[in-house]
Amino acid sequence: MDKRAHRIAEFIAPLRVKPGAKVNLGKDFDPGHRAGIKNKAAGQELLGVGVELLADYQRRLAAQGTHGVLLCLQALDAGGKDGTIRHVMSGVNPQGVHVTNFKVPSAEEIGHDYLWRYSRGLPRRGEIGIFNRSHYEEVVVVRVHPELLSRQRVPGTDEGHKDVWRRRFQEINDWERYLTGNGFSVVKLFLNLSKEEQRIRFLRRIDVPERNWKFSAADARERTFWDAYQRAFSEMLSATSTPWAPWYVIPADRKWFARICAACVLADTLIGIDPRYPEIDDKSRGALAKEKVLLESEAPAGAAPDPYAASVAADLKHRKGDPNHRKGDRGDRRGKHDGRRQR
Repeated sequence: MDKRAHRIAEFIAPLRVKPGAKVNLGKDFDPGHRAGIKNKAAGQELLGVGVELLADYQRRLAAQGTHGVLLCLQALDAGGKDGTIRHVMSGVNPQGVHVTNFKVPSAEEIGHDYLWRYSRGLPRRGEIGIFNRSHYEEVVVVRVHPELLSRQRVPGTDEGHKDVWRRRFQEINDWERYLTGNGFSVVKLFLNLSKEEQRIRFLRRIDVPERNWKFSAADARERTFWDAYQRAFSEMLSATSTPWAPWYVIPADRKWFARICAACVLADTLIGIDPRYPEIDDKSRGALAKEKVLLESEAPAGAAPDPYAASVAADLKHRKGDPNHRKGDRGDRRGKHDGRRQR
């Protein structure tokens, strides 16, 4: 575990936006970067490690029920947010993951403060919450389209927008610090897509009938604001990458590499939390021992009283007899015993 954790930490270090750094997105981060990994096949092993660790630590997180994780995904259209969620979270228990998609705000949402609707989507302790787009829309999209700010009817903004963004950056930083102080880690990923790759993905959505639904004229209109979005994202990264909630800029021109990066950043966060399965006291352990005896007494004639314990003992005996024996999958054996009991 220490080796895997160290490898992941080294891998994601170049993606982290150093708190206090002034970011120029176009110069500082390459959307095509792939950390020396030659191709998708070569990256599958690292992605597998990340997904495997996520599955293990998510079970611990849910069992402990003390901490929570909020994963914020930001990107331009066609950046790969949906695919990242689908692939990175493929191995976790869906009961412990909650995804919230933020579209155009409703009249009710506009009637509240701008963080209200995001607060309602926060995860509970023991959960991983995913924001597909997040509260950072309020300092990016709203900034690129100032008419949206006017719709929010915030006092004072009709006189000019100069101080609005500085204030919102500070409010967001304070809100995230409040969350982390209460046991909720905030993981922020910006999927950095190049303009050319976005063009190619848009064309594919037009060319492939099954993908037509994913493209709209609004997507093409937003593309005309590319430079304004780059400036807004650069300032967002500069102002809101903090020690308690840093940003990671994920190279997104290759979807497979972006998914590796996302899995590793999330795994690194969970490793840092280090959730543990709850331990029971001696009284509860004694009660379990009594229940175990009763359950073993119900075993059918000829069957092992405790099939799982028997499989572990057999595996241990086999390995002692054969030093080169590779540890078997106890989970498969357990499944076979479970299936026999069900039949």
